[in-house]
Amino acid sequence: MGKNRDRAAILLEKYGNAILRTAYSYLHNMEDAEDILQDTLIQYLKSDSDYNDESHEKAWLLRVAINLSKNKIKYNKLRETDELMEGLVSEEKEELSFVWEAVKSLPEKYAEVVHLYYQEGYSTVDIAAILERKESTIRSDLKRAREKLKKILKEEYDFG
Repeated sequence: MGKNRDRAAILLEKYGNAILRTAYSYLHNMEDAEDILQDTLIQYLKSDSDYNDESHEKAWLLRVAINLSKNKIKYNKLRETDELMEGLVSEEKEELSFVWEAVKSLPEKYAEVVHLYYQEGYSTVDIAAILERKESTIRSDLKRAREKLKKILKEEYDFG
């Protein structure tokens, strides 16, 4: 374990700030960025990679940090969506809760796009980047989600 500890200390010294800055640029939260830094170093040590070339080593570490940051963003957004849905229902905002209940019944790929677009205010370009999908796919998912919602609301609530 001593070898890994030494290796981690060297990596932290050489690349720690770059990894932290990269993660922070995605997450805008220092605590989450520090978690990503730690997870990135752990992944590197687990991978048993040994780069002779520093630029390849740094690129590998930053790519892992970016991927971990994107996964964290997705996780946070999904968690916030669940909390939002629960919050709306628990606060008994009748005029909205039935809409969010209908959103919850959509397939996940539609529900997350609806949430990011309407609740978080992201553009389709931003949503495409966050979910790592094409913008045209996001637009089409949004259109299909609206159609499905309209149908659900009409059937369930005689709405529209």
